[in-house]
Amino acid sequence: MALFNRKSAAPSTTATLAVDPALAALTGTYTIDPSHSSIGFTVRHAMVTNVRGSFGEHEGTLTLDGANPAASSASIDVQISSVDTGIADRDGHLVSGDFFEAEKFPLMSFRSTHAEQLGGDSYRITGDLTIKDVTRPLSIDLEFNGSATDVYGNERVGFEGSADILRSDWGLTWNAALETGGVMVSDKVKLNFDISAIKAAPQA
Repeated sequence: MALFNRKSAAPSTTATLAVDPALAALTGTYTIDPSHSSIGFTVRHAMVTNVRGSFGEHEGTLTLDGANPAASSASIDVQISSVDTGIADRDGHLVSGDFFEAEKFPLMSFRSTHAEQLGGDSYRITGDLTIKDVTRPLSIDLEFNGSATDVYGNERVGFEGSADILRSDWGLTWNAALETGGVMVSDKVKLNFDISAIKAAPQA
């Protein structure tokens, strides 16, 4: 289902594009449900293993436009201080000045600027990712998991996806050399997204 703008040849000036009724029914504003969503990361540690972490506090909205999918957008804010890697000392180091400097820069944010369908239920959403005082473009590959009405009557949509970044591009450059060669923390980080969002009731 084409939630975002589909790559295709330009239609003729006399053509009328039909709107998919199922797609049109999804039009609206959705609030990300943090209790059923996760935003996390995976990074290589000490050259031989992966560390996984997540941010427990985040909020955001999705605006889906079924009649004009190119107008769809996403906005997400993440509380850096909510980082959890399972080790308190490591979490403390991540929020310190060596990494995120969370006291001065409490939020990591994403604001979309463009979206496209790659094929089937696969999409790519592009926007601006801000970490600390650095804003750079980021593209996230997503899979649309579908829509459903939950047991409480909420209309939901679901997405999951990921993106690879170099943390140094956002000024996260701390590292330590290993005696055996290499460094403690990889520059490459995979961001992981598993999003469930609830449709807002239409305004009277």
